[in-house]
Amino acid sequence: MNSRRTLTALATLAIAATALTACSTSAAPAGSDGKVDAATATSAKDFGGIDGLVKAAKAEGQLNVIALPDNWANYGKIIAAFEKKYDITVNSADPDVSSAEEITAAKNQKGQDTAPDTFDLGSAVTLDNLKQFAPYQVEKWDDIPKEYKESTGLWVYDYTGLVSIGYDADSVKAPTKLDDLLGSDYSGKVALNGDPTQAGAAAAGVYMAAVQSGGTADDIQPGIDFFQKLNKAGNFLPVDPTPATIASGETPVVIDWSYNNLAAGVENKGTRNWKTTVLPGTAVGSYYNQAINVDAPHPAAARLWQEFIYSDEAQNLYLASGAYPSRLAAMVKAGTVDKDALKAVGEAPADMVQFTPKQTEAATALLAQKWAAAISK
Repeated sequence: MNSRRTLTALATLAIAATALTACSTSAAPAGSDGKVDAATATSAKDFGGIDGLVKAAKAEGQLNVIALPDNWANYGKIIAAFEKKYDITVNSADPDVSSAEEITAAKNQKGQDTAPDTFDLGSAVTLDNLKQFAPYQVEKWDDIPKEYKESTGLWVYDYTGLVSIGYDADSVKAPTKLDDLLGSDYSGKVALNGDPTQAGAAAAGVYMAAVQSGGTADDIQPGIDFFQKLNKAGNFLPVDPTPATIASGETPVVIDWSYNNLAAGVENKGTRNWKTTVLPGTAVGSYYNQAINVDAPHPAAARLWQEFIYSDEAQNLYLASGAYPSRLAAMVKAGTVDKDALKAVGEAPADMVQFTPKQTEAATALLAQKWAAAISK
């Protein structure tokens, strides 16, 4: 669990892509020395193909990532697999920061070799920072549904999960409905993964409370009202959950993405009887977004990372964590999906809400206006 994270249905979504002019890939962009300018490359074609991109990335030798905890959607294994495959060192900085803090780090470290090369962001932060991203279309571009990506590749969905409730079954009863969390059994025990005005995972927790309380994607006020009730009941725990707080029993109930709560169960096996449940009724989720820092100090490695993220190998690693990868439908059709992992995760619920960019922006504005007052004593 970390403070950083914002599920979408696997069905077609009504997402309006940002209207930007696509960059031409008809000729390789060249720097003053005649070599490929990796910072302006919009596909592997600009390097003469994937082998050329690999060569350029290996010459850089490093990749800087940020806000990628090892236990988040299998990023520990994904990073290790990338390093092994390409012999490129991955420098993973500040794994527990929020999506907003990723962008702040990029701006503050602009021009430095420590700046992040790539981002993994919640949708609200992504839509607010389009100028921070470089367009890039991976080789698997056509496998990714149109509504899952910005038309030039400024951002592309990578994986999603369901908003869930993780709980220590030795400390509390399994919640079967949202209002159970208002009961005395949950006194001082219910934590949200971060500040919903900053972290996508926390915002999604409020969205879930909204749709479970009569609200909609166009009206999340019932979700804010629920957390106000939770706080007045003395049940809201304003502690950012981590593996350590779960292991110690400090955060016995955590509202977070399903893949995070599932990972917590694996990590704490033998220490905590950690269970994960998705409440019946409407489910909520939102894909995270991959994007390349326009000021990436290792621009070729950043682009190779994108290619790897959308490969069968990495997409199946997402799936193995309990997350649904964006290329899932194409992989099922091609027979390249990890069938055991898919069976373990199960089908996504039919009754699921995905917030559109417009709805996300409105919800973000309302949270900024009302969240602090709602949880104040």
